[in-house]
Amino acid sequence: MTGLFESQAPRPLADRLRPQNLAEVVGQGHLLGPEGPLGRMLGSGRLASLVLWGPPGCGKTTIARLLAEETTLEFEPLSAVFSGVADLRKVFERAKQRRLAGRGTLLFVDEIHRFNRAQQDGFLPFVEDGTVVLVGATTENPSFELNPALLSRCQVLVLKRLEESALRELLARVEALEGRNLPLTSEARAALMAMADGDGRYLLNLIEEVLALASPANQEPLDTAALAAVVQKRAPIYDKGQESHYNLISALHKSLRGSDCDAALYWFARMLAGGEDPHFIARRLVRFAVEDVGLADPDALPQSIAAWQAFERIGSPEGELALAQAVIYLATAPKSNAAYKAYKAARKSAGESGSLAPPAHILNAPTGLMRDLGYGKGYRYDHDTAEAFSGQDYFPDTLGRQALYHPVERGFEREIRKRLAYWAKLRAGRQGESEDQN
Repeated sequence: MTGLFESQAPRPLADRLRPQNLAEVVGQGHLLGPEGPLGRMLGSGRLASLVLWGPPGCGKTTIARLLAEETTLEFEPLSAVFSGVADLRKVFERAKQRRLAGRGTLLFVDEIHRFNRAQQDGFLPFVEDGTVVLVGATTENPSFELNPALLSRCQVLVLKRLEESALRELLARVEALEGRNLPLTSEARAALMAMADGDGRYLLNLIEEVLALASPANQEPLDTAALAAVVQKRAPIYDKGQESHYNLISALHKSLRGSDCDAALYWFARMLAGGEDPHFIARRLVRFAVEDVGLADPDALPQSIAAWQAFERIGSPEGELALAQAVIYLATAPKSNAAYKAYKAARKSAGESGSLAPPAHILNAPTGLMRDLGYGKGYRYDHDTAEAFSGQDYFPDTLGRQALYHPVERGFEREIRKRLAYWAKLRAGRQGESEDQN
């Protein structure tokens, strides 16, 4: 029930500018346009259960509320943070009663990933029989956080962070509502949108702070320095335990692999700005050195380890420069995953060949019995040969030689290719000599 004086209560700017229909929602045209999935659903007069996945302030709650209005469904909002099983039971009971009266229910669950697995399973029968149309909102990757059974009954729609054009539209709406321009220089307007970082709700909160400072009588525009003094800079959206953690380390790793030094430095800085543990980054740099640079540049591994050790000795923030230096070294180093592929091939061959014994000629024979059994017979000591290379076979007798390591024609591995070719030529000659003697 609306209170007598509720209309006189102050309302936040974000609430006063809340869209009244789906056409007023900014930045999500790929979903709401005539050819978008929601546009097609509404055009056909149906609405499936949905999971709205997107960053904060992109319009998930607003879209869910407007979908209920467009489809004449009763809007039942719940927050997974503040609700439990008892709240769900009440909602489902009300939805059942409405269904008997011929009316439908849109159950909106904010932060749906906060419900545990058992609670998520509780939705299944009511979604399946149509008691509710479920619309869940989440900032986390649904494939990690939601039950497969629930996901299979919902269509996942990805909402985008608001781009500059959408943020400009929000600024224009504020100015139309207020009947005046924001007291900002053009540079400060751009800085304000950058501070919002794609979050429309956060942008409106920032604007409210600016409007509160400047009265209609005082319209002296704020420059970027004055703006920074008025509003607090927003911390980057980064959850060290969730998807953004994996997305940014993937971006760093692939930028290094692609030899894009500048992009690698950018993602490195983004991770540090988000509060990532520098030790985690250091471990990943060492992994990259052996996985993607390998022997194309044998110094990549000691450089990475040295950077890690330097960070541990100096600490933050000075030690971060050592990690930045390693990022630059790895990005600009020649690349080869030949050692990585060789190791994988060796593991595969070892797993398939079982427990084959080494050939007898390379086994030590410390006892007379072992010598009688042929242990060590025919072994040639490589240093006794002219080239310190006997060319003998060291694989199990029944397995034959395996070609596992294939160095590339880049960096130091070009030299390794020459060495392998030299030994292969000598080996072929030794084998020919053995055949002639037989």
